[in-house]
Amino acid sequence: MRPTAVPIALTVVVLLGACTPVAEKTAEAGEPAVVGTSVPDAALTLVADEDPVASAAATSRALFDSAEVVVVARDGDAAGTLLGASAAVGLGVPLLLEPAGGGTAEPLGAELDRLGTTTVLAVGAAEGSAAEEVLAVPAVPEAVAAATGLELSDVRRVDLDGASAAVAALGPEWPVALQPPGTDGDPAGDVGALPVVDRADPLTGTLVLATGDPTAVAGLATARAAGARVHLTGGATDPRSSAETVRLLAGQHVDAVVALGPGFAAEDGLDWKLETAATGVELPAGGQLLFPASFLVALYGHPGTGALGVLGEQGLPAAIERARAHAAPYEPLVPGATVVPTFEIIATIASAGPGDDGNYSAEADPEALRPWVEAAGEAGMYVVLDLQPGRTDFLTQAQRYESLLALPHVGLALDPEWRLAPEQVHLTQIGSVGIDEVNRVVAWLADLTRSRALPQKLLVLHQFQVRMIPERERLDTSRDELAIMVHADGQGAQGDKQATWQALRQTDPDAVHWGWKNFYDEDAPMLTPEQTVAQVVPRPDLISYQ
Repeated sequence: MRPTAVPIALTVVVLLGACTPVAEKTAEAGEPAVVGTSVPDAALTLVADEDPVASAAATSRALFDSAEVVVVARDGDAAGTLLGASAAVGLGVPLLLEPAGGGTAEPLGAELDRLGTTTVLAVGAAEGSAAEEVLAVPAVPEAVAAATGLELSDVRRVDLDGASAAVAALGPEWPVALQPPGTDGDPAGDVGALPVVDRADPLTGTLVLATGDPTAVAGLATARAAGARVHLTGGATDPRSSAETVRLLAGQHVDAVVALGPGFAAEDGLDWKLETAATGVELPAGGQLLFPASFLVALYGHPGTGALGVLGEQGLPAAIERARAHAAPYEPLVPGATVVPTFEIIATIASAGPGDDGNYSAEADPEALRPWVEAAGEAGMYVVLDLQPGRTDFLTQAQRYESLLALPHVGLALDPEWRLAPEQVHLTQIGSVGIDEVNRVVAWLADLTRSRALPQKLLVLHQFQVRMIPERERLDTSRDELAIMVHADGQGAQGDKQATWQALRQTDPDAVHWGWKNFYDEDAPMLTPEQTVAQVVPRPDLISYQ
């Protein structure tokens, strides 16, 4: 069983040794240097070292079984590392780093021993190891070309910010000499030649997701040398966040994933997030995370009746068009986000009487709502199911709609105004909900989302008084399966609404998004889209209309 690469922290020493010219002996032998690669044993291999020397060794360990020839550069030597990357990818061998400034080089030495390396190409400031024969060359394209036999006449200048992308784009078919800006090395003398390398079969089924952190540049070169596919995430460590990453994981056969970059160490649940991304199911705005990619604009109400909001004032096709018409004015106002028309459907309606079940809530049949939910999904819209539970609890009612919540474009809203205590009735008291009940819904909905490998779901908490959700500071915001939102749905004069907004935000827990409701008849006056975006600060992620 090959070891799985994990974050390591090791002290390092420089391995000092003579730079012995070995090209004549190895070239005369006529036997090609052997290189072996294999797909990592684990579905996910994490290489999250902050030390570039350790990161380079760990990437090599993940992808290579053996390499009689290895390229070595010195950590911090940009010219040597970039040109070493060109050589490593061109030859199909690992690029390792030796530490700068003294100390032990255990990651380097241990990896050379494991690989069975017999010849080291030391580029630039690197000195190589006394345990191997070393061919030292300056960081000059002509010198590296002479030592490797690669055609490196195409020189590309790369600054630090572009190093990861440039190395990730390297391939054996088009050798390119990467160099930092302004680098002019001395003309190459007689540097000898490496043995011919017997390149291993490429690991086309291995995908390396890399943040692009500079510490992992050598690892990127090693990945490309092994023939692995490399995808730079732009710094993102959650694979669900990018439509491009989701489509890549879903659209091509992937045997194993290597997550390369120190940022991945803090990404909890990376394994299940990769499994979710691999489904390829996306939200209306693309990718599998709601925000900041999405800006939701919702019609609120219940199908078939205008008494509960604008959503029910027309039939289904007209409601879709009306939702789009409400969303369109926001498109120029929220650059960087996709405006998504949304239905917020009241699924359980607070009632004046107790009803047959005595809970003062009329629960709609999920199948009666399905045509609206599915038509919205087909139209590229999002749907939120709103619960007004009366004297029952939110979790009991949420579970009733599991079949609809299993759809990727459907979220959930809890409306504590209509959550009654045993002796309360609607419109006499304003309801409230305990935070433990809310957290039970959080756990259930998050578990449902993860077990079905669904994109992130929205959980909305309607509120216009702090007491409606006491102890909201204990809200469980730890579940990445959900985007939790506090939705300020007070009505009236704009000064009063702003006061409510500020009062609710004073109890803001971490990782909560914000929503705002515009009322046609009750607001004085109702804000225009331009006013909503300008005056409601910070900008909400959901605007609903009632």
